[in-house]
Amino acid sequence: MNVTLLQHTSLEICAQAIRTCWQSFDKSDCGGEKDKELIDRVGNKFKHASTLEHLVYTFYIQGISRALLQELARHRLASLSVKSTRYTLKELKNEESFICKDFERASKYLVLTGVEMVDEMSIKALENLRLVLVQGISNDKAKYCLPESYKTELTWTINARSLQNFITLRSDKSALWEIQNLAHALFNALPEDHNYLFNIKESN
Repeated sequence: MNVTLLQHTSLEICAQAIRTCWQSFDKSDCGGEKDKELIDRVGNKFKHASTLEHLVYTFYIQGISRALLQELARHRLASLSVKSTRYTLKELKNEESFICKDFERASKYLVLTGVEMVDEMSIKALENLRLVLVQGISNDKAKYCLPESYKTELTWTINARSLQNFITLRSDKSALWEIQNLAHALFNALPEDHNYLFNIKESN
């Protein structure tokens, strides 16, 4: 898994939005400690969390499973653009057959769990998909053979209020192991001066 922060809103913009309510622009320190404290106080302590929606982050997320992609769909206040299976499954056609226990080769295409039986079955499913593609069946129909562990990537845009919710829920030890890893990777990709807004739980 690899997470890259492509773009983010500066804290100064969020502080500007908050100060619009009281017309207190003269108290701004241009995104400094006063503005940071204001954002935390109004957005978190006073629960005026809609002000945090002015902070927006765009990430490029690579190497997650399609199983995890389904979990992301539950977080509706985010925009995602996902690698298309219609146009990209051809990458499998030139591969030779996948030997059941060739985890290293398969890991190019699959998120492996570390559970040997599960990973062997995923590789078998991957080989079945490859055979279907080699027969010339269209990607639109062949993709119905995709294992849930098949890797994908996406560009994901989310505001700070929704990202707080995501990180709090998904860094919890009860969350799916892969999405816990994603929550920590997203937090680690944030600008250092934004970290104080998010509550990340310790990894298992």
